Amino acid sequence: MKTIDLNCDLGESFGVYRLDISDEVLVCFSSANVACGFHAGDPTTMRRTVRRCLELGIAVGAHPGLPDLVGFGRRRMDVSAEEVYDIVVYQIGALRAFVESEGGRLRHVKPHGALYHMAAERPELAEAVAEAVRRVDASLVLYGLAGSRLIEAAEKAGLRAASEAFADRAYDRDGKLVPRGVPQAVLTETGAVVEQAVRLASEGRVRTAEGAEIVLRVDTICFHGDGPAVADGVRAVRRALAERGIGVAAP
Repeated sequence: MKTIDLNCDLGESFGVYRLDISDEVLVCFSSANVACGFHAGDPTTMRRTVRRCLELGIAVGAHPGLPDLVGFGRRRMDVSAEEVYDIVVYQIGALRAFVESEGGRLRHVKPHGALYHMAAERPELAEAVAEAVRRVDASLVLYGLAGSRLIEAAEKAGLRAASEAFADRAYDRDGKLVPRGVPQAVLTETGAVVEQAVRLASEGRVRTAEGAEIVLRVDTICFHGDGPAVADGVRAVRRALAERGIGVAAP
């Protein structure tokens, strides 16, 4: 049976701020990317999120971001490759400790926000992320934007790479995500999210904001946990994939 991974970003509460999804929605996913304290998350949230995922049988991955709580890690920063290497190693190590202390195993790494996009575009940052992952644990899967520099760097480093597409984001003709500041960059209608996710999983195709069709390699599909269509959307996608004989499993 053909399978696809469905992933979500999780554990992005910190202090008195709460951002979460319910267990009944979470079980629809096969893997979760857990914030490691730099863009969101705190030690207690990390532990609770890891425990919750392991209890539900969801693969746990580290979601390292730039050190920017105020901007939620979505603002670009002037960082060197050395700095990127260090912050990624640091955050993987922190989350890995929580996972192992709960009797689990860390499965993957997916950069967050601005770090994700910077590594997708800049070879030296992509290589820094890949090298950080390889040195911590070469068995970890590195998630990155399909067709990006990060996927190339992961494969060059001998890592397993998971090419990622997004159910709830608009694409441009080059296969990049339309910036969040552009109108309709985030898909909010459940029907549109479901249609895009199912086509990505079954055909590896997506319609761009300009109306063109592009082909992507797709190993994993992300739903943003703070997206308005996540609850209804992921349930509907699971049903639609099952009808097409496509299973859901972590890579």
